[in-house]
This record gives sequence, C-alpha cells and structure tokens, in this order.
Amino acid sequence: MGLLTQLLTLPVAPVRGAVWIAQRVVEEAEEEYYDPAPVWRELRELESRLVRGEIDQDAFDHREDELLDRLDEIDAYRRGER
Repeated sequence: MGLLTQLLTLPVAPVRGAVWIAQRVVEEAEEEYYDPAPVWRELRELESRLVRGEIDQDAFDHREDELLDRLDEIDAYRRGER
C-alpha cells in the first residue's frame, strides 16, 4: 500500500482490526465445536455407564444415536460439506 492509501484508510483501521479479531474468534469457536475428541470421550463414558448399570439400554441407544449423528456432522464439516 502506498502512503496515500494508508492515510486515507487510517480511520477504518479499528474496524478492520475488530473484524480480524471477530474472524479469529469464530475460527477458534468452530475448531472447538467441530472437535471430535469430546464426542468420542462421551461415547466411551456412555458405554462405561451402560456396563456399570447406571443407564439402561434404551437410554444408551438414544444418546449413542445423538453422538453418532454429531460425529457425522463433524465429519461433513471437516470434508467441507457444511
């Protein structure tokens, strides 16, 4: 950028900075939301609860279906199929 362009766009610099920060926050939130590790941990814990007798088979099946759907959603996002 030339000096004149920098001077003319200086008043919008705070806006550009705020937009950049907002984009980074969104990217980080998406990374956290679409991380499969917590879902896999919850699946393992769910199975442990079933084995220990803390939940019945119907509750297990229902929650397992939800978690598997979530993993499908994560997989689609990571493949770019939002």
